[in-house]
Amino acid sequence: MTTPPRGTPVSLRTVTEIFFRHRSPRLLVTAVAVFLGLRARLGPPTVWDAAIVLALVAVHPLTEWLIHVFVLHARPKRILGRKVDLALARYHRAHHRLPNDPRWQFIPIREGLLPALVVEIAAVWLLLPTWPLRLTALATMAGLGLWYEWIHYLVHSRYRPRSRFIARLYRHHRLHHFKNEHYWFGVSMTSGDRLLGTMPDHRTVPTSPTCRTLGLDPDGPASGPPDSSA
Repeated sequence: MTTPPRGTPVSLRTVTEIFFRHRSPRLLVTAVAVFLGLRARLGPPTVWDAAIVLALVAVHPLTEWLIHVFVLHARPKRILGRKVDLALARYHRAHHRLPNDPRWQFIPIREGLLPALVVEIAAVWLLLPTWPLRLTALATMAGLGLWYEWIHYLVHSRYRPRSRFIARLYRHHRLHHFKNEHYWFGVSMTSGDRLLGTMPDHRTVPTSPTCRTLGLDPDGPASGPPDSSA
């Protein structure tokens, strides 16, 4: 497997400090705290709260896989004579071109986190009957988003994982970037790839020449809406 050049390893404390300099992790932590605080004011958790948490954790790998495949890897299309190229897809292509550049490693606020929050609030309003359950769901989804951001940043940082669990996620995502972009779409969880057939033995998969370009505009600029540090 081809690997990118790496610098001197850094400590977990250092990468944690750098992680929280970025806006999306801070926003997600704030969202988790606000939703949990509001939920606590509405009474103790019930078995239904636990069921909501377990259901969202169970479906998260599939959601992550679907977003990665159909949104982040979406190709430009012509619709009614106009070129349509999703902002998140452009951002993700920049990330593939410069995978170790922190500008492209975080979910963009305007194009990603804020629309997701609107969709999630609308979904829990329609699907769940009470505010306690809605707030539990929103806190869980924000927490899963924070977990995704943390694992994704950790994989692309100069931190060397010590636990086997993190090391497996580390290797899984780096196979997607540096072996073949058509497989290993999970980032914070891998069961979506197992279920949907995109987690082969890497020794049987040819190294793709388009890992960095996704087959589009290899000479184009790494343009997109960069995340801004504090």
